Amino acid sequence: MLDKIIKFLSEPSAPESRDGLQTAVAVLLVEAARMDSHFDDAERRVIERLLAQKFQLSPEQTRDLVQKAVAIDERSNQLYPFTRTAVERMTAAQRIGLIEMLWEVAYADGVLDPDEDALLRRIAGLIYVSDVDRAAARIRVPDRLGKRE
Repeated sequence: MLDKIIKFLSEPSAPESRDGLQTAVAVLLVEAARMDSHFDDAERRVIERLLAQKFQLSPEQTRDLVQKAVAIDERSNQLYPFTRTAVERMTAAQRIGLIEMLWEVAYADGVLDPDEDALLRRIAGLIYVSDVDRAAARIRVPDRLGKRE
């Protein structure tokens, strides 16, 4: 029994395969979408667009990745394995880009929920994006999308 526990605890929490970063990013985006207790079509479309652009995925690959991310997000209550993957495999500029992606998801339904804002603050801290860079990303996203808060 102790061997099983040790094996479980020593296994990596986030996949290290080639698509591990894709999965980590997708899970974080899905978590942002679900933070306000619903995951609507507008949020799903934004997530699919962002993932397809970021990772040059086909529509089928993108749908499969989102479906996988939703399943993982439903089973997990931790952000750390996914943020750790982002820190290990993304540059500082790419992590700021991830925060911008998260802001796009948060704004997708037209309403920034306080829980979404808190989640983005938490993720930014876990991936070493400063409050200044997080706030600047928050300003850039609505401007880029043609929306004002």
